[in-house]
Amino acid sequence: MRLELANAQMIGNELALRWSDDVEAYLGFEFLRRACPCAVCGGEPDVLGNLIRPEVTYTRDSFVLTGWQAVGGYALQLQWKDGHNSGLYSFDYLRRLNSAVAGETK
Repeated sequence: MRLELANAQMIGNELALRWSDDVEAYLGFEFLRRACPCAVCGGEPDVLGNLIRPEVTYTRDSFVLTGWQAVGGYALQLQWKDGHNSGLYSFDYLRRLNSAVAGETK
C-alpha cells in the first residue's frame, strides 16, 4: 500500500498528520523547523562527498508555521513566518520524524 497523506492540520504548535493507514502524527513546529531537510538548513555534500553544514540562526518567527502545500503525491513544502520555505518534507521523512518523536526504532 502506497503511503498517502489523508489529512493535515495545524493544532496549537503542532502539525497533525493522518496517513492513509490511519497512523496519526503530531510534530511540533520547532522540531520540524530544526529538522528541515533543505540544503540551506541541513547542508549538502561537497564534490568529495563531505557534508558541509551551514550555521543556521533562528528567530522567534522561524518556529511559526504559516502554511504548507502538497508537492506531488510525495511531500509537503512547509512555509514559515520568517519566509523560509525551501524544505520538502517527503512523506517517508515525516514518518521517520514521527518515529523519532515517538521513540520508536527501526
